[in-house]
Amino acid sequence: MRLHYDEETEAFRSELRSFFQAHLPPPEERTEPVRSSAHIPQWARDWQRLLFDSGWLVPGWPPELGGRNATPVQQMVYFEELVRLEVPRSCNPQGLSIITPSILDFGTEAQKQRYALATLRAEISWCLGMSEPNAGSDLAGLRTQAEQRGDTFVVNGQKVWTSGAHDADFCFCFVRTDPQAPKHAGISVLIVDMTTPGIETRPLPELTDPDNADFNEVFFTDVEVPAENLVGELHHGWSIAGGSLAHERGMLWIAEATGLERILERVLITATTPLPGGRRLADDVLFRDTVARAYVQAQAVKLLGYRGFAKVSKGDKAPEHSLLKLMGSELRRGLALEVGEAMGTAGLDVDRADAPANRRDDEAWFLHWLQSFSNTIAGGTSEIQRNIIAERILGLPRR
Repeated sequence: MRLHYDEETEAFRSELRSFFQAHLPPPEERTEPVRSSAHIPQWARDWQRLLFDSGWLVPGWPPELGGRNATPVQQMVYFEELVRLEVPRSCNPQGLSIITPSILDFGTEAQKQRYALATLRAEISWCLGMSEPNAGSDLAGLRTQAEQRGDTFVVNGQKVWTSGAHDADFCFCFVRTDPQAPKHAGISVLIVDMTTPGIETRPLPELTDPDNADFNEVFFTDVEVPAENLVGELHHGWSIAGGSLAHERGMLWIAEATGLERILERVLITATTPLPGGRRLADDVLFRDTVARAYVQAQAVKLLGYRGFAKVSKGDKAPEHSLLKLMGSELRRGLALEVGEAMGTAGLDVDRADAPANRRDDEAWFLHWLQSFSNTIAGGTSEIQRNIIAERILGLPRR
């Protein structure tokens, strides 16, 4: 069986490639580094605004929201090309792909105009206030409270693992507004200006890059938030949480389904580049078997994604997404470990003087392995995905 797109879709792909070729900022113009997932350098702001104005930021949306009413299949092609060309849409992915859709789904018209459009144009950036010390995978366990006092909410509590909080302009913050309500009730969502007095961010240095932190602890002490910043109905934040997580999982699904092939290309570069002493991983029969097995698994993930996409495009549910998320993230972690182990001590030295000039940063496989654990957590942990598969696909009883 040969899978292919129709002529109209391929014409869409050709137009997209031509746009990127003509307008993507060259590396010499991207001199200011991206410090976190909420830091948007000026070159990135200009690029995202160009995408918005040209209808290439979110092509499935209408032109006034940075799109061109692209079909679902064209949107799939769009994300395939983004991954293939390694083109960033935004340096604030949670703002663009999670928070903006949530505001468009649940926010007031004033909130849509003030926050959603400004985010799409890269004028403001966001962090997402969900996880807490005792509410990681279980959002319903959150304890950060917001007490309504007239036209103001007063927020007290702590968030953790908040990506980009120290650089974000606003926080899309989940808070408990009714402590007496059942666990999944009494939760609301507030838009919090991160310059408000009483907010303290503490960046968490990362082992793989101690000089640049993305995760943060965030502390709220008597932080006053205008009541007009409530998103959706009071005490009905759980439904917004479900929508936000769905947007996040959709974003991660695209990365899992189309990014594994790019990783395998980098594996081949590593395998064919001589290590100290002239040894090549490609000459090892067992390692070639590892690559072949990973290639087959990557293709399975990709085709599984296509099947799930076909179901969603028809309005059906797609339990394949949990399978895909689990398979993709675990494959990334296992492959990074196998490549690093095959390299031996050379895989531990991320700054080798004899490293080839064309080696990519993420071919430092020891660091890649350390970073790969985050893929098994973001968007729903592997444990949660296994539970979903057991209950919703296999029909096993809950324990």
